Amino acid sequence: MNIKKSKVVIIGAGNVGVSTAFCLVNQGICDEIALIDLNEEKVVGEVLDLTHCMEYMHRNVSVHAGTYDDCKDANIIVITASAPMPKDKNDRLIMLDSSKKIMKSIVGSIMKTGFDGHLIVVSNPVDIMSYYAYKLSGLPANQVIGSGTTLDTARLKCNIAKRIDVDPRSVNALVIGEHGDSEMIPWSTITIGGKDIYSVVHDNEDRIGKHPYDEIKEATIKGGWEIFNRKGNTCYGIAASTVGIIKTILYNENKILPVSTLLNGEYGETDLYISVPTIMDRSGAKEIVELRLNEQEMTEFKASCAHLRSFYKDLDI
Repeated sequence: MNIKKSKVVIIGAGNVGVSTAFCLVNQGICDEIALIDLNEEKVVGEVLDLTHCMEYMHRNVSVHAGTYDDCKDANIIVITASAPMPKDKNDRLIMLDSSKKIMKSIVGSIMKTGFDGHLIVVSNPVDIMSYYAYKLSGLPANQVIGSGTTLDTARLKCNIAKRIDVDPRSVNALVIGEHGDSEMIPWSTITIGGKDIYSVVHDNEDRIGKHPYDEIKEATIKGGWEIFNRKGNTCYGIAASTVGIIKTILYNENKILPVSTLLNGEYGETDLYISVPTIMDRSGAKEIVELRLNEQEMTEFKASCAHLRSFYKDLDI
């Protein structure tokens, strides 16, 4: 009998990488986790700490300090390593020059092992780094996925839910476009319990206000910086989002998530990685969902596409 094990490799043992590992262990998503980082002593410490959790988890997940050799039989590799964000700069795109050098080295090392699984890119600026990893790896586009606006979407749903006083999981909403300041919210597609958001706002002006949209969008965009400026990083939300992507792939869930993926004619764009709702299954990014955006929303989305594309000239591909 051939029993296949699920293996996830995480490259980068900083706050995001380790939080992702803990989230995987806590939920028991996979059989094996390998952590890779230049700081090998830190990796050993993190592995010991994670291993000591198993007594109180619902299953035993094998966690070990890894090397790039671990990549050759991995189902999924998560890349969290990136250049540090300057504390006084609230723009992920300033990390591009340093992060692309790191990404080039990592992807080169991965592909030398013969890896043919799924790459999940978390490193910022995530949309550009996902495109860069896709080009460097030579893997099919459906197997290279950026975490994109999965976390932004969770923040949006929390912000809407807080105003209406419902569970965020009862809000059906998405953030699409860049994971950054040019991201946009297709308000015309949002529903709460099956009721469109415009009707919800109209019927609950005393609680929500007459026009809360700009405030909600600003809170969503600035949510990460509110955390970063207070504690120096964001880790739990992005870790949970990343594990959500991993789970959809390993469990073949056919779940729709707003990940950064390659557009090939969808929304009138080609050869561009950007976040759009995507059906995710064992194959990775199975199918892009094309929302019927209104004219204003399409203008905003196109502006986000153009903004990201303007940085492609800086990639050595």
